[in-house]
Amino acid sequence: MKILVALSRIFVGILFIISGLIKLNDPLGFSYKLQEYFSPDVLNLPFFEPYALIISIVVVVFEVILGVFLLIGYKPKFTVWSLLGMIIFFTFLTFYSAYFDKVKDCGCFGDALKLTPWESFTKDLILLIFVLILFVGKRYITPVFTTLYTTVLALLSFVFSLWLGYHVLMHLPVVDFRAYKIGANIEEGMTVPEDAPKPVVEYQWKFNVNGKDEVITTLGDYPTVEGDYVSVETKVIDEGYQPPIYDFSIESETENLTSQFLAEDRLIVIISYSLEKIEKAGAEALKSFVKEAESKGFKVIGLTASGEPAKQSINKTYGLDIAWYLCDEKALKTVVRANPGIIELQKGTIKQKVHWNDIDSFQL
Repeated sequence: MKILVALSRIFVGILFIISGLIKLNDPLGFSYKLQEYFSPDVLNLPFFEPYALIISIVVVVFEVILGVFLLIGYKPKFTVWSLLGMIIFFTFLTFYSAYFDKVKDCGCFGDALKLTPWESFTKDLILLIFVLILFVGKRYITPVFTTLYTTVLALLSFVFSLWLGYHVLMHLPVVDFRAYKIGANIEEGMTVPEDAPKPVVEYQWKFNVNGKDEVITTLGDYPTVEGDYVSVETKVIDEGYQPPIYDFSIESETENLTSQFLAEDRLIVIISYSLEKIEKAGAEALKSFVKEAESKGFKVIGLTASGEPAKQSINKTYGLDIAWYLCDEKALKTVVRANPGIIELQKGTIKQKVHWNDIDSFQL
């Protein structure tokens, strides 16, 4: 039992630290995932949505320090009870998402590793088994170092986690796992190879045969049935190939201009997923930046999910002269974790990307 507890301790501790640090690298991304869970279509807890960012930081910091506490043997009873409570909660959450097909990706490992709902649930079940082993054998979890060193390490892990969370919120993720990382080409990311697997869709056809409803399942073909057609329902069995980028666009009120702008050689895009929620200090920093960029030969546009009144209001309020175009809000949140954020595109390739706090570091 002692050996089993030791192995479980190492496995669970390392996994919690890795999972926590990946999410702590991008707490905004995890908060968006929590908002998805809190939405009316999933858990129907919309009153938690405004607090999603705070909750995300608390959860991921707690996840990291629990992993550290377990490895160094700090407060084993508190640690094991906390691990058990957390894993039971997440096992329920991933089961709910998988069974009711609500959330396609749990966000357990951020954008670094995508898991299907059932894969997430299986992962949590396995983790639950290891945590239960730790719970039963918690008397074997002893400190690795002296009391002083153990306490210092525990405190340092907490301070480091808070600092990292604050740092990436004020700047950008230290490591960018998304499809819009520097060096990526947006147009290539949207391309679907000719030999890519196609989606598999199951069709459930309902017919009235001799006064009784009969359901016939096919993969798309219309069945030959001696009866009256009633209805059809579809279910995606296999989504096939999904390009890394699928919802990015640059649109005016009347046309799609994506290809045109992705062909530009020196394009700067100011990104604000919501002009109504744009950070005031960031908006104020844009005026001089845009003028300098344009004076050096860059074409500057804005990209937002907000409507025309918000576009006009933001330009008037902050003395801006930016042509704002439309894009899906979720896509813009994925491109850059800032409101506003700035990227440079060279024929569709991302050359630079900064948080508005780092606008002075943008090389023009």
